[in-house]
Amino acid sequence: MAGLSGGTPADSGAPLELCLTQDVPDDGGLRVDLGRGIVLAVFRVGDEFLVVDNQCTHGSASLAEGEVEGEEIVCPYHLGRFNLRTGAVTGPPCVDPIRSYAATVAGDRVYVSLGGSSAGEPATTALSRPV
Repeated sequence: MAGLSGGTPADSGAPLELCLTQDVPDDGGLRVDLGRGIVLAVFRVGDEFLVVDNQCTHGSASLAEGEVEGEEIVCPYHLGRFNLRTGAVTGPPCVDPIRSYAATVAGDRVYVSLGGSSAGEPATTALSRPV
């Protein structure tokens, strides 16, 4: 199950449902198309879920298909690297950061706020997993 529940991508104030936690592979990514040209990548890093823009800024690669190394995603095309928390470039040939988004987990579902950070800056809301 990947996609929205309630609201549209334009409704950036309310968190949008992205996927079930079980849909995101351990130490891997899941591509989620929200429509209207918004495609995100959801990553599981340990017990946390991190969300960034899916497209590499260096080319048209899907970052969800890249390899997770620690808190970095390695682009599958030219091996550029980005920090999954901030979207900052951590390795060439990429020079432009990607956008990161505040994610939350409620029960077995991952949500995102599209009013997240600017590219290369930490997401405005800390990732949380309610108890």
